[in-house]
Amino acid sequence: MGSNGVAKRKNGYLGVTEPISWSGPSENDVIKTQELEKYLADAGLYESQEEAVSREEVLGRLDQIVKIWVKKISRAKGFNEQFVGEANAKIFTFGSYRLGVHGPGADIDTLLVGPRHATREEDFFTELHNMLAEMSEVTELHPVPDAHVPVMGFKFSGVSIDLLYAKLSLWVIPEDLDISQDSILQNADEQTVRSLNGCRVTDQILCLVPNIQTFRTTLRCMRFWAKRRGVYSNVSGFLGGINWALLVARICQLYPNALPSMLVSRFFRVYTQWRWPNPVMLCDIEEGVLGLPVWDPRKNFRDRLHQMPIITPAYPCMNSSYNVSSSTLRVMTEEFQRGYDICEAMEAGRADWDTLFEPYPFFDSYKHYLEIDVTAENEDDLRKWKGWVESRLRTLTLKIEKHTFGMLQCHPHPGDFSDKSRPLHCFYFMGLQRKQDAPVHEGEQFDIRATVEEFKHTVGMYTLWKPGMEIQVSHIKRRSVPLFVFPGGVRPPRPKAVGERNGSKSKASTSVHVENPSDAVGIGGHKALHLPDELSTHRQLVVGASSDHVVDGSFSSAMISSSTGLLVKEAEGSLGSVLGNSNVVPDVESRKRKYVDTMETSVVDAKRVASHSDKLLESVAMDTSRVGFSEEASSHAADVCSKEAEALAIKKISSGSPKHLEALPEELDELEFFESQGQNKEFGDAAGSSIESSTAKDSRVQTETKLRYSPKSGGMEELEPPELSAPPFSSRPASTSSTTQRKPLRLRLSTVAKSTGTQPPAPE
Repeated sequence: MGSNGVAKRKNGYLGVTEPISWSGPSENDVIKTQELEKYLADAGLYESQEEAVSREEVLGRLDQIVKIWVKKISRAKGFNEQFVGEANAKIFTFGSYRLGVHGPGADIDTLLVGPRHATREEDFFTELHNMLAEMSEVTELHPVPDAHVPVMGFKFSGVSIDLLYAKLSLWVIPEDLDISQDSILQNADEQTVRSLNGCRVTDQILCLVPNIQTFRTTLRCMRFWAKRRGVYSNVSGFLGGINWALLVARICQLYPNALPSMLVSRFFRVYTQWRWPNPVMLCDIEEGVLGLPVWDPRKNFRDRLHQMPIITPAYPCMNSSYNVSSSTLRVMTEEFQRGYDICEAMEAGRADWDTLFEPYPFFDSYKHYLEIDVTAENEDDLRKWKGWVESRLRTLTLKIEKHTFGMLQCHPHPGDFSDKSRPLHCFYFMGLQRKQDAPVHEGEQFDIRATVEEFKHTVGMYTLWKPGMEIQVSHIKRRSVPLFVFPGGVRPPRPKAVGERNGSKSKASTSVHVENPSDAVGIGGHKALHLPDELSTHRQLVVGASSDHVVDGSFSSAMISSSTGLLVKEAEGSLGSVLGNSNVVPDVESRKRKYVDTMETSVVDAKRVASHSDKLLESVAMDTSRVGFSEEASSHAADVCSKEAEALAIKKISSGSPKHLEALPEELDELEFFESQGQNKEFGDAAGSSIESSTAKDSRVQTETKLRYSPKSGGMEELEPPELSAPPFSSRPASTSSTTQRKPLRLRLSTVAKSTGTQPPAPE
């Protein structure tokens, strides 16, 4: 797989398709990028030089420790002194630190690679653990040997470390070991393959982007945006660090000469139009020679369930975003749309970076919420208990969607909250709303009490359950949201324009102000582009290819001629109306007919569309220069044609299946599949750090989540929470709270939508 990027470079580009645009930065792009970099620095996203040096020193010290460790265990196993002297182990980094996008106080994801005689259970989790425990610099040592990806978490001189272990089939680990080679996986056990995957994926990403520094700035920006907008959390069903890295890397491939400010804008433009579940890939999926399973919905039934496939580039290629559900995909696509609208407004000078990074008002966006209250008798129990509950919350979302036939949508908040007045309690929240555009029946209620009880019963099967570990799920309304969730414990006044999410038109996106709706041009169905006054009589333009013309990811000539006709019609109308010169129009009409005829007889693809659009614009520009057509109107016509060509290119890239895959099968019900199987279905993610988990109705079915957990904070970063398994059978009743629920879980969402498709403000 490591050679794949090199092969693509020989073709002049990186990725599975040619770039959408080779254009370099404009003067405005340079200015915007400088503003963005300053914004990110002012937001505190870069660590100080002192902290960077401290991290390097910690990694150097850790490398010395593992070298002492491997010699110690080699001697203990009876090897001669010559062998002991040659014995070696090596530390690698991956995740945000390796990618170069980590911030102050972030974890360092590390991998220890050891020889074949250094075992994971006895030598890594016992001998090395004991060595670390005796060191004064090491604190908060927390081994998780039974996790899907076994990990040992600790702080070394105040720096948080997550340490994985990979046992290779080599007797001696060379100091110049290259783990990017597929042969490194030869004879490796599954835990080693998953542990190595994080480093291999990270290194491959850096090899498959055209400009690493540009990639890093763009990724740092998108990670910050995702956290501000509440869509950064793998365990909650959104996307984690590796997922965002892969999405950004693909945009870098599609726009190889662009600067970060343009890449941010194109990120939203591309993924607003992406046709999920078509996968995002940085390189072709290769079967490999070792027989390891790769993502392939033709062969693997579970792969057909994935809503938003983002495929890792290192062998074995896997889907890194299997946790995404229909509800969380809806939330993310709405956020992509909002980001697109704001970036378009920024280009018109009607918005700034503050608007883009505005925090998502979660507790103002819904009328109804679920409050999940988790409690235990001490801090250690609470940390373990809430980690288990958090890893299961995704199944509650799936159950609610399934049992209400998709009519009740869930939006999980990616974080947890604590109430200082109630120690040893932890709270999670989910926003609830009726599916948009669904038939509304006055007085209709959603009774999800049985669904919640089933969820609580499943959670109560936790193997490490202890007395005092309790969970309570309550329905609350917006006005009853507890104050401790707000900064400073003070409920902020509700913004006038903030309301419930409305389909793909999130009310959060109304922060981009359009002075007059008729002044906006719909590009691909989005209000984004503000027209100059000269074109005020031609503001109702609808462009974008219809899906009816898309066959097997290709574009028919009818679609191209239709959409390009609209483009030329817009240019023609603009020239005629602004100039009042009828002599110009026939000439344009002639070129228009010639252009359309050419398109109908050509092999249609996005690159050809862009080429023909450029030729048309050059010709139109000659006419405008002869008659004195304004530069602003000419620029608008060029912008419309360029965006249409780009939209077609994006549509083609996101509509086609991978070369080696047939069309994706029909979407299936994820929860129903897992329940019908009667057993856990597992497969790895991008960094090899977590797996898919199932939920079974029958309490006798083993229910387990194998995720990676960050012991220091309970938070989910590059790696997700550790395995916390449930027994095959438990006679103990599910853990429930002794207190009564605050409100019955029978929801009445009877607000009737207006004819405009928007909902009236909720009464407080």
